[in-house]
Amino acid sequence: MRLGTFLFLVYLLIFTICFSYPIARIAGGLRTRYLESLEEPLVDTANILAAIVSRDMEAGRFDSADLGKALDAAYRRRLGARIYELRKSRVDVQVYITDAAGLVVFDSAHPESVGADYSGWRDVKLTLLGKYGARATRMDPGSDASAVLYVGAPILVAGARAGVLTVAKPTAGVNEFLRTARPQLFRIAAISGLVAISLSLLVSIWVSSQIGRLTRYANDVREGKRVALPSLARTELRDMGNAVEKMKETLEGRKYVEEYVQTLMHELKSPVSAIRGAAELLEGEMAPSDRARFLSNIGTETGRIEQLVDRMLKLSELESKRSLEAVEAVPLLGLVQGVAESKGTLLAMKQLALDLAVDRGVVVRGDPFLLQLAVSNLLQNAIDFSPVGGKVSIRAALDRGLAVLMVEDEGPGIPEYAMERIFERFYSLKRPDTGRKSTGLGLNFALEVATLHGGEIRLENLAPRGARATLSVPVGR
Repeated sequence: MRLGTFLFLVYLLIFTICFSYPIARIAGGLRTRYLESLEEPLVDTANILAAIVSRDMEAGRFDSADLGKALDAAYRRRLGARIYELRKSRVDVQVYITDAAGLVVFDSAHPESVGADYSGWRDVKLTLLGKYGARATRMDPGSDASAVLYVGAPILVAGARAGVLTVAKPTAGVNEFLRTARPQLFRIAAISGLVAISLSLLVSIWVSSQIGRLTRYANDVREGKRVALPSLARTELRDMGNAVEKMKETLEGRKYVEEYVQTLMHELKSPVSAIRGAAELLEGEMAPSDRARFLSNIGTETGRIEQLVDRMLKLSELESKRSLEAVEAVPLLGLVQGVAESKGTLLAMKQLALDLAVDRGVVVRGDPFLLQLAVSNLLQNAIDFSPVGGKVSIRAALDRGLAVLMVEDEGPGIPEYAMERIFERFYSLKRPDTGRKSTGLGLNFALEVATLHGGEIRLENLAPRGARATLSVPVGR
């Protein structure tokens, strides 16, 4: 499972747990909260009415008929109140009064209940005992919507409890509030959950992209590509990337030294053996002509060693570069002409004709010294494999944002078995005219220069004979 997917699923699980429990608790407790908000004003109403009745009873002027008329008048009123989503059209509060024994002496909603014993109801019983008396009773035992809330208040006459005044109110309004509040709650929860999931998805994608960059970087390093450490956020991922970069540099340094020591010793073995053999033979008696020949061989092999070491030092310096240092505009025409002039003697010795076709407008940004060495190696390779009296062509033009330089010769071409190895370090083919091999570093050097400039190089055979080396470099670098 991808890390981003795993993180997303973990976030989803966390959000589900954290959202579902409180939402369920809030939704389940909404009715209780609304009933609490309803009960509190009933307490005030009951005590206000009880205080008024207590005053009238104590003064001996309480008349239940007058109270009944006042409440009937209130019930007949038509209200136009709009309380948020609730439309209230009439008064639905009920009032009844019991004496000190709990017998009903007045009931605004049910006059026939006068004389009934309510002493067992909690609102009456607890209030007569000096406690807070309240109850909720369902008119329909199977429906919460039919519940009526009753709150009692003591009627005090001369400091004694002469009875209880109870205010009752149906909870139908609460049910209407719940009908609109619950969908709103779930809608808000759904929107919040969707936003949370979307944000967690974005975070997961972001983390995956960061890790993906680091993974691609590690794979490119494993494949030997010259790549820079990708841009990473200022998190532990950047620290990890820096650690990988340092580890890569350390391992590359060790491997680089090991490979160069091994290859250098291998390549030096042949000329050193030739020098040693010639030196041993020179210790004995021989004809002056033979002595001159062996001395010439020693000089040739010594020059080969010097050339090999010099090229390896240059290649080592090039491979250690992470980016171009001396970047400037380089006109390819002037660069190619300079390289051609430096190879004039070699071209003349093999009687080679040089055909130059370089557009004046081809200009690249790069390191002129490295580009010159790369083109020089390509031209040298073409000269080495060209037959005497043949022709070498150099052409350069712009092609879709690339400066494309091609060096062609009329040599035997590249054998099929050598195509995949031609750019390997120290891999070289025998020259047609001498049978000797070069250091095998020229094409590898040109490849490193092309890569460092963000370009590429390729070799291909021409028909009916000959080979073409193509160096492509972006002009905008």
